[in-house]
Amino acid sequence: MKYYITILTMCCLLISCSSPKKGNVIINGTIKGLKKGTVYLQKVQDTILVNVDSVVVEGDPTFVMSTDIKEPEVMYLYLDKEDGVPYNDRLNFFAEPGEITINTTLMAFEKDVKIKGGKNEMKLQEFKKMNQRFNDRNLRLIKENFEAGKQNDQEKLMENDAAYKKLLRQKYLYTINFAVNNRKLEVSPYVTLNEIFDANISFLDTIANAMSPRVKKSMYGKQLIQYIEDRKAQEAYSEIKE
Repeated sequence: MKYYITILTMCCLLISCSSPKKGNVIINGTIKGLKKGTVYLQKVQDTILVNVDSVVVEGDPTFVMSTDIKEPEVMYLYLDKEDGVPYNDRLNFFAEPGEITINTTLMAFEKDVKIKGGKNEMKLQEFKKMNQRFNDRNLRLIKENFEAGKQNDQEKLMENDAAYKKLLRQKYLYTINFAVNNRKLEVSPYVTLNEIFDANISFLDTIANAMSPRVKKSMYGKQLIQYIEDRKAQEAYSEIKE
């Protein structure tokens, strides 16, 4: 499981917030087709997913929320349609001081989203677009593998296994290059922790060493550096035990 997805799965405590307040980040937008529901602005705080602002929608599908942040960080827009289904309408974005516009639809909350934000968000969108191609190809391989298994086609199964390993290498190499090329942005350590936290430690070191001094001092930069140190300590301990 991905590093941050694991955190969010464990986070079931939501801390409610009151009326909108002023901040250095303004999030506005429209959820086309939404007649009634509550839109929450959320973030991970001390490994817990919390609400930092919210808007009750009744007829008008537009919303405006705000918060204060000290540095760029990933936040979440969560839509509670009051349908009794939790965690099915949430999307993430990189928040930076300034104005962020998020437009989407009720029917395809995550798929139809269009976000206008800062440099980190632009790069995160670039990464997501490429990463989706890898995911789509992986799903095709899973389907092909299922069909080959039913027909006991061993040759096709071996071919798909080789294709999967090649795809995985391509995804990891792309992510590593992306992180290094964007070493001056907080999206670099964030994507590393979220997508390739289990990569070879030498690759993680390459990314961490490439980060600019400012990014190294950022929240995600510190988390990546600490994670690498923990991995090295754990691997060293395992070698001693052996």
